[in-house]
Amino acid sequence: MSAPDPLEELRQVEAELNQRWPETKLDPSVERIRALAELLGDPQTSYPVLHLTGTNGKTSTSRMIDALLTRVGLRTGRYTSPHLQRVTERINVDNAPISPERYVEVYRDVEPLVSIVDSRHEVPLSKFEVLTGMAFAAFADAPVDAAVVEVGMGGEWDATNIADGKVAVITPIGLDHVDYLGSSLEGIATEKAGIIKPGAVALLAEQDPVVEQVLLRRIAEVDAMVARQGSEFGVLQRDIAVGGQMLRLQGLGGVYDEVFLPLHGAHQAANAVLALAAVEAFFGAGADRQLDVEAVREAFATVASPGRLERVRSAPTVLVDAAHNPHGAKALAKALGEEFGFRKLVAVVGVMDDKDAVGILGELEPVVDEVVLTANSSPRAMDPDLLAGVAIPIFGEDRMVVRPHLPDAIEEAVRLAEEDEDGVVVSGGGVVVTGSVVTAGDARALFGKAPA
Repeated sequence: MSAPDPLEELRQVEAELNQRWPETKLDPSVERIRALAELLGDPQTSYPVLHLTGTNGKTSTSRMIDALLTRVGLRTGRYTSPHLQRVTERINVDNAPISPERYVEVYRDVEPLVSIVDSRHEVPLSKFEVLTGMAFAAFADAPVDAAVVEVGMGGEWDATNIADGKVAVITPIGLDHVDYLGSSLEGIATEKAGIIKPGAVALLAEQDPVVEQVLLRRIAEVDAMVARQGSEFGVLQRDIAVGGQMLRLQGLGGVYDEVFLPLHGAHQAANAVLALAAVEAFFGAGADRQLDVEAVREAFATVASPGRLERVRSAPTVLVDAAHNPHGAKALAKALGEEFGFRKLVAVVGVMDDKDAVGILGELEPVVDEVVLTANSSPRAMDPDLLAGVAIPIFGEDRMVVRPHLPDAIEEAVRLAEEDEDGVVVSGGGVVVTGSVVTAGDARALFGKAPA
């Protein structure tokens, strides 16, 4: 008898999990995940946690923190969401996704306890709650020396918030998930501030003044410590370099110069110094103590952030970016304008039907010559014809094309990028595929990129 196919077993587990509430359907409570964790032996208490929330930049910052911790010799766990291509990307041990076999094994281990919790509550555990329990259990089993944990949505009632983060990292906060978090920046910030626990160290990215006030109020209430980007730490210098950027960073413990980051955009430099400060805080670095500068350089040089201004093809250049809200699209547009000198840039855009398509397209319009509107593989993808109706007032009909299927959309964008007004093929064009994490993941798969 042949051995079971790990990917087939993974698909079976995913089919079972997909019968549960998806991440887009929430019942704001941590009661169920606390019950599951208790049955698991509260694995989230067996290692220190660095907890991240914010609107954008969480996954890139998590990867940078992970790289720094790994470089100084710690065994790490990392839990992020959503995934680009394969669900195993969400649970990482030793700075790499767990295998399909291990994912299935962890699920089967927790499955009987999940059934017990379901039987005791009116609302069954959601898919995200089960995944969170799986991640905490996998980290305890490894065991890890530290866990880098990204919230799924919000903070206060997010399933990950049963962990008490020694370090709380708050990336820039803007409007997103308004159906669940509301349309008030103050309200969103209040929800996200919930990950800041008594006695923790809170690292704040540069924030809107309204947001910063909310965060500082929470920090005072729980007697946490705080360090702010632009005050206690920050980017001192950023020079665009081949394949990324060269940075000079002011950390909590001193200056780190000649740090090469193989990622594009000022937002990634900001993520880098936020990650650096978080790791300094984790180790207790301060004015008289800093991390080994060479170790920091080596760690950042290894950082990859798939689906974040990632080049998947040359001639013409095709970039993939997971920007899925106006805040992310603004950062993407800024990086495209500053760091790439395309003769002509064509965007392929596919968004989810619950996202701010007007805001996303509006941020991209100044740096994009033409746009190809499409749909990704999610059942929640916005219909391309509806997206076209949104795009007409922004781009005009002469600058947009609709191609319902992503492969056709990318092919059309490449053609448009390579041709001038007379249809002659010329060099110097570029394509960016964006609008959703799912769109980015689908594009990576089309270009043969393995899950990472």
